[in-house]
Amino acid sequence: MDVAAIRKLLDRLTGGEVDADEVVRLLRSLPYTEMGYATIDTHRELRQGAPEAVYGPGKSPDHCTGIIGELLSSGDGPVLLSRATREQIDAVTAQFAGAEIHGGTVAWRPTPLRTDLDPVPVVTAGTADLPVADECVATLQAMGVPTCLMADLGVAGLHRLLDRVPELQRAPAVVVVAGMEGALSSVVGGLVACPVVAVPTSVGYGSSLQGVTALLAMLSSCAAGVTVVGVDNGFGAAFAIWRLLH
Repeated sequence: MDVAAIRKLLDRLTGGEVDADEVVRLLRSLPYTEMGYATIDTHRELRQGAPEAVYGPGKSPDHCTGIIGELLSSGDGPVLLSRATREQIDAVTAQFAGAEIHGGTVAWRPTPLRTDLDPVPVVTAGTADLPVADECVATLQAMGVPTCLMADLGVAGLHRLLDRVPELQRAPAVVVVAGMEGALSSVVGGLVACPVVAVPTSVGYGSSLQGVTALLAMLSSCAAGVTVVGVDNGFGAAFAIWRLLH
């Protein structure tokens, strides 16, 4: 339940549309709902401006449908399921209409895209980084942040990136998604003045150590102020951008 929903509820109370008992019933689920297999943070939307998101791995399809149903009924904001399997997606979309599916990310009630922002570029070093970038794009759009995907602009062919510099320099923020040695984030960080959030990916050969090499390179970036999230964490990068722009 968010601020707008509570204000609407109080207006209905003062207008005589609902009684105090109904208001108490609706507020009773705050600050959390105990479901046995999950304890849903129904206060998060009011506290942070965005509701709890559902991380798919490790959850059964029934767990996903139960948690998402509770989140949809307890607030008005966007509801997200990330890293979902086809079985999970089929279960939740059969139960709850209006889902938007982008790869393994499913969103309900996306926030209208902000019209006061230029798109946030999500830049990938290679095509193999696209699954992580897609998660980032889907999450940003669900949170109302306009985006544009710039794919396969890695440092092995730097001219590809340089052609997009004017767009990058107009952006309110940039996400850089890169595996291998993770150098793209330093290059972009040195070209723009806006916040840059770097996402190391587990793409690469043996010496990339499943993303650890890119992670350490990004953390050691010579471009000052680049923010780094965990390996393959496109969702976390999107929320970092949302917090910066919120």
